Amino acid sequence: MELNPTATYPYQAPIDAYGNGGFRFAEMSHKGSLLCLPDGMHGWRVLEGEVLDVGHFARVLASLRPPGFLLLGTGGTQVFPSPEVRAAFASAGLGLEIMSTGSACRTYNVLLAEHRTFAAALIATD
Repeated sequence: MELNPTATYPYQAPIDAYGNGGFRFAEMSHKGSLLCLPDGMHGWRVLEGEVLDVGHFARVLASLRPPGFLLLGTGGTQVFPSPEVRAAFASAGLGLEIMSTGSACRTYNVLLAEHRTFAAALIATD
């Protein structure tokens, strides 16, 4: 099942709601997981936290610069990524904060309001 991985919105925007398999932001809804990068919001082809590998973060690692960090929302529960994923972020000089998607959405909105340099990778929840 592929969930609209090409969807893009050209700015970071507060997340108004999450659940039911997607997110609401900027008066729009998006079905599927979401990357919130400094250059905008993008569909993300990830359905669960247990399957994450370094390749899933290529766009994040290419666009985010130190001292930035990634909020990783791993779905309904907190799921820690593999040592390889954590090592890729450490090697790039980037922080990695892992939490449930709900917690990551709330934190994302606070950090966005503070104009911080960061990104979020959010796995959609039901």
